[in-house]
Amino acid sequence: MELNSRQTAIQFTKYAMVGVINTLVTLALIFIFKTLLGVNEYVSNAIGYVGGVINSFLWNKKWVFKSHKGMGKEAVKFLIGFLFCYGVQFLAVWVLNEHTFLGNLLIDLGFYTVSGYGIATIIGMVLYTLLNFLYNRLVTFRI
Repeated sequence: MELNSRQTAIQFTKYAMVGVINTLVTLALIFIFKTLLGVNEYVSNAIGYVGGVINSFLWNKKWVFKSHKGMGKEAVKFLIGFLFCYGVQFLAVWVLNEHTFLGNLLIDLGFYTVSGYGIATIIGMVLYTLLNFLYNRLVTFRI
């Protein structure tokens, strides 16, 4: 069944909200494990991201895409999509930072310095978000 543009906009808004929640869960887990429990920072980071991916999968499955299919196959597809989209995002940030003017860009605003890396990261995040939404809509939780 094809969704109309209003339904797609609502679905994307929910997807973006899950992204915000996912970011908070990831940061909270990293903080809890690193700061409160004294776990190694890299292990804490990995735990945070694993928790974030699990959180994201569950919210997207049940609330955003309202899938009632089996958990296993969708979880594998979701993880593959995450890894693929993260790879594309990482590559975009690397190319923009290493092979364009952004790599040398620093803008001092007095109260904050904007770096080319920061701009490349934001571009990569937008690319990841759009690509991952499409992947999950068309592949993982195919409607």
